[in-house]
Amino acid sequence: MIVRSRAPLRLGLAGGGTDVSPYSDQHGGFVMNVSIDKFAYATLVASNSGMTEFESLDTQCSEVFEPETVTLGPGPTQLMRGVYLRIADDFLEGRRPAVKVRAHSDAPPGSGLGSSSTMVVALVGAFAEYFGLALGEYEIAHLAYEIERQDLALSGGKQDQYAAAFGGFNFMEFYADDRVIVNPLRIKEWIWNELEASMVLYFTGVSRASAKIIDEQARNVREGKAQSLEAMHRLKQEAVQMKEALLRGDLARFAEVMQSGWLAKKQSASSITNPMIDELEALAFANGARAAKVSGAGGGGFMMFVCDPAERVRLVRALGAAGGTVYDAHFTPGGVASWRVG
Repeated sequence: MIVRSRAPLRLGLAGGGTDVSPYSDQHGGFVMNVSIDKFAYATLVASNSGMTEFESLDTQCSEVFEPETVTLGPGPTQLMRGVYLRIADDFLEGRRPAVKVRAHSDAPPGSGLGSSSTMVVALVGAFAEYFGLALGEYEIAHLAYEIERQDLALSGGKQDQYAAAFGGFNFMEFYADDRVIVNPLRIKEWIWNELEASMVLYFTGVSRASAKIIDEQARNVREGKAQSLEAMHRLKQEAVQMKEALLRGDLARFAEVMQSGWLAKKQSASSITNPMIDELEALAFANGARAAKVSGAGGGGFMMFVCDPAERVRLVRALGAAGGTVYDAHFTPGGVASWRVG
């Protein structure tokens, strides 16, 4: 039997960073995001060799273990090992089966599209299907969060796991004690289409380590730095404003809120922007963009731009000449999916 799964990557539209502790614990966080048609994939099969095998197709790296010798730790297969060990401990009474796990993603780590967390969700989905575990979206997302943030001690927030598990347009609420509420939005078809026609994704070609930026944001909140805290409060409220703009189909307001949110985000940590990002933002506004922001923690990865669809070609040409890669933005309504082959 072969089990496969995939989970969608996401665009953080507003409120990103307010899902990260300690801010979400102290003040509550709001995030608005949407999943896109780029995915993380996982495949799980029985291992004929009696060994447990992990293979990262993106890095072309594989590791083979006696099942009882699999451990946590850094490396290109750490997400796979983390999921394997947690599933064994929580659902298999500590039994470690001999399996082969393979995974890859449509986006590189550090892209700002939540690729690492989405990969963990895809892996949890594959293991749940393989072992017949009755896990819903909330359970998959929470388990993925615990594996990544607690077991593997990787810095970050909570929105990526829930975006990958649920899919679609979601307004998310984050509170103390890991309480999360996902509010799926019913976006009218014409609004969905107009937004897709208005958005341009641009990969800067520079992946970044989000942990440094996230740690700086968290430190600023813990230390009570006024500018950073005020910026986080603005980001939280702008997630509400963006939700309202989307539901009403007010895309001019959508662009205003995105730009305002980007300005606030840049005040929450010093490393969120840099001269390269500032130059790309200026170039985009000179060629028809109405709003610009970096997806994810900042510092590089993917940027997103909003423009009048009639200005799209001019904006795409200007960005393409800047040396990065331009992508269309296509949204997807579904979250993680798993299936059996044969």
